[in-house]
Amino acid sequence: MKQALKAVLIFIISAFLLPLCVYYINSAINKKQAKENPAAEETISVYFHKENAVREVPLEEYLKGVVCAEVPASFERDAIKAQAVAARSYALYRAQSTNEAHPSAAVCTDFNHCKAYKSPEEARIGWGKDADMYENKISSCVEETKGEVIKYDGEVALAVFHSQSSGKTENVSDVWGGNLPYLVSVESVGDEKAPGFYSSKEISFEEFKSVIENENKNAKINSFSDISTITHSEGGRVKSVIIGGAHFSGTKIRTLFSLRSTSFTIKENNSNILFEVAGYGHGVGMSQYGANEMAKNGYNYKEILKHYYSGTQIDYV
Repeated sequence: MKQALKAVLIFIISAFLLPLCVYYINSAINKKQAKENPAAEETISVYFHKENAVREVPLEEYLKGVVCAEVPASFERDAIKAQAVAARSYALYRAQSTNEAHPSAAVCTDFNHCKAYKSPEEARIGWGKDADMYENKISSCVEETKGEVIKYDGEVALAVFHSQSSGKTENVSDVWGGNLPYLVSVESVGDEKAPGFYSSKEISFEEFKSVIENENKNAKINSFSDISTITHSEGGRVKSVIIGGAHFSGTKIRTLFSLRSTSFTIKENNSNILFEVAGYGHGVGMSQYGANEMAKNGYNYKEILKHYYSGTQIDYV
């Protein structure tokens, strides 16, 4: 009887437990190798817009240039790591499709189109006497997250990000249209502590009238009362506004008047038009200053990313 029981146990271990152990050991080894392999093994095509040139660049080196351009090096380490993983995910997502603006490159260095970028020389000049310390800090944060990306349903996510939210992030559908389940409105605490969070812009009524009517010939403006019916998104930003009988999206108004975000109010001020604005950026995905506030409050970079990109997992490429 004992011999039979022993044989059954050996069979169970051999058939089920041993393969399972091997699987987890191999998985751990693969993840370790993904972080330890030289960065030069994977490259990405980058369009350097100032030089009008496309070059293949080691992915991790490119990311260091993005991270140091996108967030202050004085940020908390976990906020910088979150930025590194988000930037890596964005770059690899873009590498999977052709971009009409630069069809021969996956990404570009123009922040108006893709993500900001600084060469090592540019970054060091900006950091001044702290160049060595900040260069090491950025490099180590990128290297410590090497190979890590944000995934949704097994696929690399379009991990867009912005500087400052105004209390909540935006649904992607309210900004660019479409529907990505991980780019939805979530709370973003602490953005109001960011420098330049509140801004304003005042222009004459005549200038306002001219800009609006040149943009849409159907708009007829005679007074401030012709600005009406402002609707807001779930994130609290201006989604649309009726001006002079014509419809304008919040993003269009932001562009026309060079506002820092679509979280704005429009007021009449001594016959002028006054925009009062909160936050900076499109509002979709991770708020960089919100991420830094989370890091200050003890959240690690994976927790930060999972907060801003709903339903995602952090995994290796």
